[in-house]
Amino acid sequence: MSKYLLIMRGTDESNAAMMADIEELMARTRRFIEETVKAGVLLAAEGLDDPGQGVVVDFSGETPVVTDGPYGETKELFGGFFLLDVASKEEAVEWAKRVPAAPGSKIEIRRVPGSDEVPQAGE
Repeated sequence: MSKYLLIMRGTDESNAAMMADIEELMARTRRFIEETVKAGVLLAAEGLDDPGQGVVVDFSGETPVVTDGPYGETKELFGGFFLLDVASKEEAVEWAKRVPAAPGSKIEIRRVPGSDEVPQAGE
């Protein structure tokens, strides 16, 4: 089994569409979570607060620079995630296709390497 992170990405427009029917979307999301729990693949799931409440620590210069949100230049925002333990990337894709998402949203799928795959000092 491998861990895959399903990253929910949205735009201002898709986030507005989501908020317009948030009760229905939340009900569908609860059902999706129940399905992943029943299948034994869900490790974690979280949504994130409004991006305007966050900050960015930018390491582009000599010292880190902290900037309050919102982030005007960002075209897509990371809105939350599902962490699944599945047999393959293909299985992760099949679960991602079932995520209740607002039109215009995207789900990015990234494998989480195991601790034995992370380079160690001196390698």
